[in-house]
Amino acid sequence: MTVAHDLVEPLQLDVSGMTCAACAGRVERALNKIDGVTASVNYATERAIVTGLEADRAAEALQRIEKAGYGARVHDDADDAWSKRATEVRITSLRRRLLLAAILTVPIMDLTILLALVPAWRFPGWELLCVALAVPIVTWAAWPFHRATLRNLRHGTVSMDTLVSLGIAASFGWAVVTLLFGVGGGGGGYWLGFGDTPEGANSIYLDVAAGMTTFQLAGRYFETRSRRKAGDVLGALNQLAATHVRVQRDGSEHLVPAAQLSVGEVFVVLPGETVPADGVIVDGSAAIDASMLTGEPLPADLGAGDAVVGGTISTNGRLEVRATSVGAHTQLAQMAALAEQAQARKARVQTLVDRVTSYFVPAVIVLAILVIAGWMLAGSSFEQAFGIGISTLIIACPCALGLATPTALMVGIGRGASLGILVKGQDALEASGTITTAVLDKTGTLTTGEMTVTGIATAPGVPEHELLRVAASVEQGSEHIIARAVLAAAAQRVADLERVRDFSAVPGRGAAGTVSGEAALVGNLAFMRERGIPADERTLLALGETDSAAETPVFVAHAGRLIGRLGLTDTIKPGARAAVRALQKQGLKTALLTGDSRPAAEEIAAKLGIDSVYAEVMPTEKADVIRSLQARGERVAMVGDGINDAVALAASDLGLAVVTGTDIALKSADIILVREDLAVIPEAIELSRRTLRTIRANLGWAFGYNIAAIPIAAAGFLNPLIAAGAMALSSVLVVFNSLRLQNFRRTE
Repeated sequence: MTVAHDLVEPLQLDVSGMTCAACAGRVERALNKIDGVTASVNYATERAIVTGLEADRAAEALQRIEKAGYGARVHDDADDAWSKRATEVRITSLRRRLLLAAILTVPIMDLTILLALVPAWRFPGWELLCVALAVPIVTWAAWPFHRATLRNLRHGTVSMDTLVSLGIAASFGWAVVTLLFGVGGGGGGYWLGFGDTPEGANSIYLDVAAGMTTFQLAGRYFETRSRRKAGDVLGALNQLAATHVRVQRDGSEHLVPAAQLSVGEVFVVLPGETVPADGVIVDGSAAIDASMLTGEPLPADLGAGDAVVGGTISTNGRLEVRATSVGAHTQLAQMAALAEQAQARKARVQTLVDRVTSYFVPAVIVLAILVIAGWMLAGSSFEQAFGIGISTLIIACPCALGLATPTALMVGIGRGASLGILVKGQDALEASGTITTAVLDKTGTLTTGEMTVTGIATAPGVPEHELLRVAASVEQGSEHIIARAVLAAAAQRVADLERVRDFSAVPGRGAAGTVSGEAALVGNLAFMRERGIPADERTLLALGETDSAAETPVFVAHAGRLIGRLGLTDTIKPGARAAVRALQKQGLKTALLTGDSRPAAEEIAAKLGIDSVYAEVMPTEKADVIRSLQARGERVAMVGDGINDAVALAASDLGLAVVTGTDIALKSADIILVREDLAVIPEAIELSRRTLRTIRANLGWAFGYNIAAIPIAAAGFLNPLIAAGAMALSSVLVVFNSLRLQNFRRTE
């Protein structure tokens, strides 16, 4: 399985014309009617994710969407400009319509209020003047609402725009009726407040129609701008990529599009330029700024042999870099793709919201009709009942419900990506709120993973260089960190190593082979005993004690007997102690999980202040430790390096993988951490929790608003203008609350 295939397998479609969550639900239902298809439509991102449909059948999905009354196209990562242009066109159109509506609404309101209060100032034809001012507002300015309503009617459906369009049309229509036929004058006007209008006033509801249009356009305009801003949090990742690269070909430099760079080619990065692809520096040195990619504030000094990541910036030096990953396989591309995929997914709570919004608009229309009938049966005039019905119709707002979850996810996931925290989906956010225990892998997570031989003990008559020769000869066939440490020690004291034969490695135990015609073993004590090597207390005592409990003992056997022991130590990463302390401040219990010896593990745990230790655990047994904790009622977050810890990461309630390479998308974790600073671990948990709290706050507001506002309006306590303003404001508040996540930084 390749990374690219894994990321693009679902068909992604850009959907245009959606104006509320009910629209997204309609598109989703249309797509799910295709046999074998499961679709998820996100109103906030205007994206449909379709699984179970081959790419060559995309036309079928597009036809379904178009029949539902919306536009669609297959999403193209290389043409993000299309969606940006569409959004800009929509924002420009809304801004123009809003300006016209606002300019004309002010005199309409002034005239209707002033002339109603002061009959002596009325002049012949003043009503016609107000109607003339209102016509452009309720037609051209309000056309987006009417157009969506007509489209919905053609397909036998309703949406948020139906409520708005009905409210505007009903208010304006009643105004014209009162003007032409003289009905309703003098009673029950809702243009200013509660109660009746002054005697003789012509309550024509033009101010309601004009004000409602203006408020709704303002709400839609600011909502669209805010949603674009939320999407830009993630878009910043895509913008980090260089568009061109200076590649060395035929002995000279050529400036070519970055897409033409191939793996293995050498490219040049000048001071101030962006690194166009992942690679290894072959010449030069520079301070590399990775702040936009990982959130690390200070540039890192890198030179020949060091790896660099595309999207970072060379601040002060010229580099020659050999490309190791290009295009969709670079770390930046995988980060952006993974974050986009996460943003497109729906939270489980969104399923409930979608069901509510699918019935919401029809229910509100029916309720408004019942309210009008109820008030008239109670003895109210038609004009007063009509005004209350209009208020009920336009106060309801399913948009706030539809935006509550996806906008918070968009901003939270985008902010995380800019901090080197990749949240794969909503499951991670939901799990973060219930975590009680953080289990930390040792090697590669809390420690550097680069071990050093710090102690040597040999059996009687065995020189140290002979011990190193046998051990290093066996370890030549291994890539394990212990093998690298043994080979590094032997390089300084052994002239020639013998080629090992019959090499085999046993994960969690050690390695075996044939050296000088005799069987040789390098590994832990359990490995020696399994292979029948005598290792009684007397033999072990003869090898001496290790210098420190933190040393990992590695035994060496040759020709059927122990010939010595090597003591290896691993360096604790900077910031590990602070990271553990921060996790504990978040109310989490901490545990160390490692395959290392118990004395070494306990010494590391003591230095870091970790609560409990699980040592001498084989990679295949790590998941069992996680499950045992879960069986005791713990909700477990597992932090590992994403390689040997894959099964444990998958078994945990929340898996966090600390990744330093470029193979991001294939990790078995819910959250990917691409920053070397261990403070990113508590930061990732806090960001997840903050995003979850924002979603809950948004949903609380959205549900609470509708539950409270609709009865208040139906009871006759809301002016239609106030109702229109409240409806427009509710969606904007949800989006603005989500945007607060852009400023997230973990507090100490």
